[in-house]
Parts: sequence; structure tokens; C-alpha cells
Amino acid sequence: MSLMPKRVKYRKPHRGKRGGPATGGASLSFGEYGLKAMANGWVTARQIEAARVAIARQFKRGGKMWIRIFPDKAVTKKPAETRMGKGKGMVDHWVAVVKRGRIMFEIDGLPEESAKETMRLAAYKIPLASRFISRKAEW
Repeated sequence: MSLMPKRVKYRKPHRGKRGGPATGGASLSFGEYGLKAMANGWVTARQIEAARVAIARQFKRGGKMWIRIFPDKAVTKKPAETRMGKGKGMVDHWVAVVKRGRIMFEIDGLPEESAKETMRLAAYKIPLASRFISRKAEW
């Protein structure tokens, strides 16, 4: 099951601008460790799910995870070999708009080395430059 909103105000939103730093969600709120985006971009629902699975595999039994981004923007696509015009394409997939500084994932209940390895595996699944952060390092 793919992440997507139950309902949206507008079916086909504009692409929008991706510049600037994150205004919210830029500090750890729940867990001890996190994965922070260092660049702006879109993260698809599939990429979020792949990172979630990678993190969950590392938690043998203990540990808790928080996903701080949600794909609430529809991306449209026209079929291959279609002539120009005839309106905007149909919704193809969903993305989360992530700005630099945004905390994407948080985890707790693991030792630091294990947490670092877990976030490294999750970072491979995300198409943005990211950094491992911890509460100790924030102070």
C-alpha cells in the first residue's frame, strides 16, 4: 500500500518552487537520532516506503521509528508518444516536498553506532543529500 492522502483540495497541483531552507520540522522532536535533508527536492511515496522498510529491518525487536515527511503532492504524467496539448496528464505518483534542514526520519531505542548504520541504509533510498544527527550533537 502506497502512502497518499485520503483526499486533497486540488487534484492536480502546480509543480511549485523548491528553494530555501525548511521553516518547520528542522529539529528532533520524538527520537534520539534522525536523518536530516541537506538539499531541496521531492521524495516519492515509494522512496519513503523503501527507507521505512530498510529502517524496520534493522530493528530486530526494540526501537521505534517516526516518519516526519508525507507525500501530499500529486505529480502528473502524460502517456508516452502523446502529442503536445490536450490538457494536463493524469496523476502518476505522489511526492513529499522536502527542503534542506528538514528531519525526514527519527529513531529511538538503538545504540548510536547501530542507529548510524540504520540511517545510512535509509539514506541510500532517498534521492537527496542527507546527514545523520543526534540529540547529543544538537546541544
